[in-house]
Amino acid sequence: MSNTKSSNSLKTLCRTAIFLALLIAVQFVTRSMGQYVTGSLVNLILIASGLMCGLWGGLAVAILSPICAFFIGIGPAFPQVVPAVALGNAVLVLLWVLIAGAKEAPITRQLIALVVAAVAKFLTLYLVIVQWLVPMVLTLNEKQTAVLSASFSFPQLITAAIGGVLALLLVPPLRRALKV
Repeated sequence: MSNTKSSNSLKTLCRTAIFLALLIAVQFVTRSMGQYVTGSLVNLILIASGLMCGLWGGLAVAILSPICAFFIGIGPAFPQVVPAVALGNAVLVLLWVLIAGAKEAPITRQLIALVVAAVAKFLTLYLVIVQWLVPMVLTLNEKQTAVLSASFSFPQLITAAIGGVLALLLVPPLRRALKV
């Protein structure tokens, strides 16, 4: 019994590490393709990590990925934004896992997770970055303010929704293939 538990824990740890590496690689490869491509793929990987590695594995990917991305120069340009991005990612993963985490969750629960998690991530990033960090914490010029505010507003809702749709399509066959 203990051997099976440790084997499952090791598999989950390995999957989590693979999802984190995949997320960073996708950000690196797609960084010139724009926010809608990169963001949608990032959200797909975040959701898939939560659904396939469990809540803790998904949260690890959600929180570590913006930190890693910042240090290798492909993430947020301002270090103060990194915790906010990690929080938005964590909200997305948490809601997906809580609402649709079951292996055989009905499509209605998955669709509810898609909408609720996308809106929650958008609101989290908008309120924390656009409404708090930009005007009260960061010292930015007018152009930087406009770019950061635009990046962390409506496009976040769109990319979280697209990532959710992609997860609806790709996670079930991945689960079957990996017997998760």
